[in-house]
Amino acid sequence: MAKKKVKNKNPSKIWKKYKLQGDKLTRSRLCPKCGAGYFLGEHKDRFYCGHCHYVEIKPK
Repeated sequence: MAKKKVKNKNPSKIWKKYKLQGDKLTRSRLCPKCGAGYFLGEHKDRFYCGHCHYVEIKPK
């Protein structure tokens, strides 16, 4: 049985990963080990890369 396509329920979440600086669109929260193309997932107390398992603890 084929998987159903799921529409993105909240597209504003996607745009939190980018910042507009002047005329350029830049990515924010990239993994320092993996480089471009890998974002850090945001959790309650940390940022996490699912690819290389890099963890950054959020400052309090």
